[in-house]
Amino acid sequence: MEAHMRKATLLAGLVAGFSTFAFNAAQAVEIEYWQYVFETRVKAMDQLIAEFQKANPDITVKQVTFPYADYQTRVIAANMAGNGPDVLQLFYGWLDKFAAGGLLQPLPTDAFPHDKIESEFFPIVSAMKRGDDYYGLPTAVRSLALFYNKKLFTEAGLDPNNPPKTLDEYVATAEKIAKHDASGNLTVAGSTLDMGGQDHQWWREVLIRQFGGTPYTDNDTKVAYDSEAGIKALKFYTSLQLEKKIGAAGFMDEGQAAFRGGKAGMTIDGTFRLGAFGSIKDFEWGVTELPANNEGVRSNYASYFANGISAKTTGEELEASKKFLAYLTSPEAMAIWLKTVGELPARRSAALTEANLKDPIYGPFLKGLEYAHTTLFLDEAAQRQNAIDMANRVLLEGQSVEDSIKQAAEAEQEIIDAAKP
Repeated sequence: MEAHMRKATLLAGLVAGFSTFAFNAAQAVEIEYWQYVFETRVKAMDQLIAEFQKANPDITVKQVTFPYADYQTRVIAANMAGNGPDVLQLFYGWLDKFAAGGLLQPLPTDAFPHDKIESEFFPIVSAMKRGDDYYGLPTAVRSLALFYNKKLFTEAGLDPNNPPKTLDEYVATAEKIAKHDASGNLTVAGSTLDMGGQDHQWWREVLIRQFGGTPYTDNDTKVAYDSEAGIKALKFYTSLQLEKKIGAAGFMDEGQAAFRGGKAGMTIDGTFRLGAFGSIKDFEWGVTELPANNEGVRSNYASYFANGISAKTTGEELEASKKFLAYLTSPEAMAIWLKTVGELPARRSAALTEANLKDPIYGPFLKGLEYAHTTLFLDEAAQRQNAIDMANRVLLEGQSVEDSIKQAAEAEQEIIDAAKP
């Protein structure tokens, strides 16, 4: 009888255990997080999700990714169909498009008080604010710097520990590194030329300012680069291929590919490239601040991808999303993102540590944040393509710089006016 009682008690306990497990499973909330495919970012997010779920076993986060070229379209289509993400990543320059399309809800102030955001994050997060509402927050911020191949510097008789500090030094260095075959075709670029990469930002927010102008006025809603400074900046940029022959648009398809392949002495790129360049085994590379002009004027472009909450997320999914977004924007998450992706923490206290400022890789990017500008794009993809077309008309079609700038300015003003909310 006693043995029978023990069996009955054990069975009852097992049934209760299974019931509790089933109840907890039923109570677990699942949310979806969407971002575009970039290997180190996906890897970092996998780690962040694992850490978050350890601390929040009642929440399951499913990561969904799409190729960058399809990402915006997939988000918009899914939102219309009512089956989109709960938390999503978006480039800060897409905010107006996403907000106008009803894709985002304002960040709940109970979880994300404005005074905390404005005191703890870098000021560029204000690009995610419209009216009285923030629509997203970044885990990391990015600036630009000059990457250089120390092996190619040495082969060209240059000091690998003394990268160029001015635009004139940059051109002279690139001319010494560049190589061409007997037919004049580029075989090694002194520096990459990739307007579809980060060069459109370099031209817009750095070179134009270094030549004495500004790219836009009226809170970035009026094009101002159809000017003497804009023309000088584009002439300088296109002369790198047409006259100096230090690089060529389309060389090895992308600037970052040419640099990774050891076929470019220098490339201008962002912090997000650190993770990918970290896998380079064939040569040592370094990072330095973007070249100043001869008067010492420096400029930079700072940007970021933010995380926001879908307009259609409500109830327990909303509460779970708030918790997940709070974790994604925590110092702990920023440290993981920095280590895995290479992008700088968006919180000042997490970024501006003594170790980071002294770091030979992170230091130049952090210095760049001090004098960086963040373009308030209204239609980032169209504005970027307009800059690419502007350069290509000069480089590939032989159009004059003056005519191409004028055409680009008129076209971009139309893009901005059409996209105004």
